[in-house]
Amino acid sequence: MLYKCKTGIAWRDLPERYGPWKTVYNRFWRWARNGTLTMLVSKVRVIAEAIDELDREVAVDSSIVRAHQHAAGGRRSRPHTGGERVLVRADRAR
Repeated sequence: MLYKCKTGIAWRDLPERYGPWKTVYNRFWRWARNGTLTMLVSKVRVIAEAIDELDREVAVDSSIVRAHQHAAGGRRSRPHTGGERVLVRADRAR
């Protein structure tokens, strides 16, 4: 499970040394549903904080950020500056 989470590979691409991918997948989702994963992560976090080994790293993978198909190319307004409100097309706002 950790290998899959760390590398981001598909379940079917798990190395054979971890056993059948379907078994690992079923265990992962069973543990996720019944709270076992949450409990394990919280216990590991407590131990890591106690020995000052917790690295806080944030990563954003833009390949998973999606917008609705109608979100692009719409009209938007500039911030109100006290004058008349002007609507500008998104491609001309830059």
